[in-house]
Amino acid sequence: MSNNESAANPGRTITKSWLEASEHVLNSFVEANRASLAAFGFPTGTEGDEGAPKQVQQPTETWSFERSVESPDDISLGDTVEFTKTLTDADVGAFARASGDTNPLHLNDEFATQTRFGGRIVHGTLVSGLISAALARLPGLTIYLSQDISFKKPVEPGQTLTAVVEVIDVLGDDRYTLSTVVYDEDDQSVVEGESTVLIDSPPADTMESE
Repeated sequence: MSNNESAANPGRTITKSWLEASEHVLNSFVEANRASLAAFGFPTGTEGDEGAPKQVQQPTETWSFERSVESPDDISLGDTVEFTKTLTDADVGAFARASGDTNPLHLNDEFATQTRFGGRIVHGTLVSGLISAALARLPGLTIYLSQDISFKKPVEPGQTLTAVVEVIDVLGDDRYTLSTVVYDEDDQSVVEGESTVLIDSPPADTMESE
């Protein structure tokens, strides 16, 4: 765009700058979540020939979910998604390899037994990844905008956890605030927080994957 065009159309300049900044933030978010995707069995989309289209295949399902709403147009206060998964030793190992987080607290029994936890625990980011998995089961195309989080209890490998997300505020422009809690088998919260998401309609020529 020329200087004359910019002066004549300041809105276009602002929009272009916002889109460029949004793309940078979205790319950063995708990179930060690559490790969690790999740990849950999703290829990261970096495989294949240079320049070839990347398509991530769905993994074998080792989880379950329930939701209270089936259409993005019907999302309202109180709607929920519950996502349940057992975090196994294999998940912990896959996350460590994908993320590079090889803290012996997560991987070395002898080391971990000498810590305050008395044994190995699951990476906190892997546990909180269940929240992302639950949000992904909202109808439509969910775009994660922000997440506040607090870790309440350690999680041992082999525990089955359930992430529960609930719409607590409708912000307008297809944006929502949700409470985000992960529970253990005893219904004790291990992670608590709030997230903000943007929900778009999925592309017309694709079907939503769950």
